[in-house]
Amino acid sequence: MPITKVAGKKNGKQKYRVRVNYTDSLGKAQQIERTAYGLDEAKEIEQELRLKVTERVSGEGLTVSELMEEYLKAKSTETRESTLDKSKRILKYHVIPHLGEYKLKKLTVPVLQKWKMRISEKDLAVTTRQNIYAEFRALLNYAVKMEYIPTNTLLKIGNFKTTLESETKHTISYYIADEFKQFISAARTCAESAQANGNYFEWNYYVFFAIAFYTGMRKGEIHGLRWSDIDGKYISVKRSISQKVKGDDRITPPKNKSSIRTLQIPKPLIEILNEHKERCKIFDGFSEENYICGANKPLRDSTIQKRNIKFAQLAGIKTIRIHDFRHSHASLLANEGINIQEVARRLGHSDVE
Repeated sequence: MPITKVAGKKNGKQKYRVRVNYTDSLGKAQQIERTAYGLDEAKEIEQELRLKVTERVSGEGLTVSELMEEYLKAKSTETRESTLDKSKRILKYHVIPHLGEYKLKKLTVPVLQKWKMRISEKDLAVTTRQNIYAEFRALLNYAVKMEYIPTNTLLKIGNFKTTLESETKHTISYYIADEFKQFISAARTCAESAQANGNYFEWNYYVFFAIAFYTGMRKGEIHGLRWSDIDGKYISVKRSISQKVKGDDRITPPKNKSSIRTLQIPKPLIEILNEHKERCKIFDGFSEENYICGANKPLRDSTIQKRNIKFAQLAGIKTIRIHDFRHSHASLLANEGINIQEVARRLGHSDVE
């Protein structure tokens, strides 16, 4: 029953529990519950709740926060966990704080334009702003698909544009071959110094950056590399490991179908890997299923970044992002005259764009 008498009174009026059940757009049973004192008040609240449920089911009364929760639940069955986590973080930090309490029908052009201006005022790369817009657009496209709103008003204000200032401030960075030689030499010096003190683990960082530069693999793909993935002069990219989601590391397939690939290993990297494998073999528990960088457990992202900064400083060169080693690999291939289709294939892209 929607209205149920429960123990308790207030100002002489009987206490009632008012509960309205409904099924949301995902087919999941939901309920809204309130407390009332006196039967007349209980009946009024019941009518209010039924109206609220009608609005919620139709989408008319949904807030942006409620839409996000439903959207992420629906998306969780269609996408990788790391991708879902990225979507959640973008919406949580850049959309919900400004528009979370807004009902969908209140997302007018002026409201969305004001939101866009707020994002523009943040010190973010233009590509980051464009990614925020794209995620918000996908959220509202979902609302259109579910027939909660007739059109996606966000499309009217358009995406963030690249300006000369933004291009100058946020440029793609990479190492040319000579810079990388300085970087990797500093990494090797650190590993040799650590080994002299009985610490062989430092070699893992040296090998990690060598793989990144000579293969263009993504960080998660390098984390997932096992010795069994190497066959002579070739590396098979079969898996990726994400440390961005809560809990333990997540082993997943690479980012997309084209990311599952076999790469020919450049001669300098073959020598580095062979040398590293011989070092690893001297320790008990060595297995072909061990991770190439880290043995039983992949290296930690935070520690890799610390080594990245340290090696660059020791080498006396600029610090680039971990992801920029992919750009460095692409630059290396392009300067060697490698066909652009092969560059895209080695990087795991489905097209050359």
